[in-house]
Amino acid sequence: MLTRRQTITGTLMGMSLLLTRNAHAAPSLAPVPLLMAHRGASALRPEHTLAAYARAIMDGADYIEPDLVPTRDGVLIARHESNIAATTDVATHAEFASRRRTQTIDGMEETGWFTTDFTLAELKTLRAKERLPTVRAHNTRYDGHFDILTFEEVIDFVAAEAAARGRVIGLIPEIKNSTHFHKLGHIPEETFLRVIAAHEYTRFCPLEVQSFETANLRALHGRVQTINPQARLMFLMGERTQHVPDTLGTSRPLTFGDLMSAEGLAGVRQYADVIGPSNTDIIPRDATGAWLEPTTLIDDAHRAGLLVHSYTFRPENRFLPAQLRDDRGDDARNPRGSIAEIQRMLNMGLDGFFTDDPAIGRAALRG
Repeated sequence: MLTRRQTITGTLMGMSLLLTRNAHAAPSLAPVPLLMAHRGASALRPEHTLAAYARAIMDGADYIEPDLVPTRDGVLIARHESNIAATTDVATHAEFASRRRTQTIDGMEETGWFTTDFTLAELKTLRAKERLPTVRAHNTRYDGHFDILTFEEVIDFVAAEAAARGRVIGLIPEIKNSTHFHKLGHIPEETFLRVIAAHEYTRFCPLEVQSFETANLRALHGRVQTINPQARLMFLMGERTQHVPDTLGTSRPLTFGDLMSAEGLAGVRQYADVIGPSNTDIIPRDATGAWLEPTTLIDDAHRAGLLVHSYTFRPENRFLPAQLRDDRGDDARNPRGSIAEIQRMLNMGLDGFFTDDPAIGRAALRG
């Protein structure tokens, strides 16, 4: 039997270990960094399916991410992009063969089948499939099992899971390619506002709205918070040399790098609460994929009053910095390496992060 002195000593040692595990070298602005499931647990189930969202919730995600694009009849659905060639079985549907075409989205030419050429009823005849079948071959066993979800179906599912599990689960939707969809006659922001206002859950749950564009965030600023007072807006950032889509064709096109400067971040703070940079904008990599010296982006954003939620941590070797890969092949899962990558950025003061594998993200947060 332990003596009282041994018990107290053991308790203090345990507290010390806990503090060591949870202490980060640089302070985060968040009490506890947030864990976002990138399109669900997409390392383990095909992205944007009920299976991916369910697995992410089971594995401890704080937020579920549905990317939102409109159908021809204006319904917001959960797909990463309007082109559904890689994520559905549309190519096997002879009745839709004539709808394959090429169009330009945000300055990039794409060929495939696009959600805006289909009604919701037509899209419901399709089934989801794994986007990276050679990397995540284990996910292909679920090809054909799940249909295409509407944003409202995602909300209802997350609300049901929250009720069943007794914990609030956040939503972190991304409104995709607004400028492109506006040109086609859609206004996804207005549809989005109507949907979140119509659902009890989205009027109170943790809600963070993302976009790679500035104009729609400016338009949403204040209006989202009128519906859900705790909602935040996140300005997603592409690579430093990439142009912000809604500034293309204007008299002064901006790069994301322009908005990563001290002046640029101060401007972003006028309409957003959070920035969402890529991990390589925090710690760049060389041509071999090896880590270079970190940037000051997290500290600079914090000085501007912005939280930093970065994307995307993936567990396969091919996505890890060269220093953390093991020798089991590019497509092999490497949880140890992924945990080390996440923890390095947490130690830089990261406030939250997107991961394809929330269980690994939760392990990284535990230390």
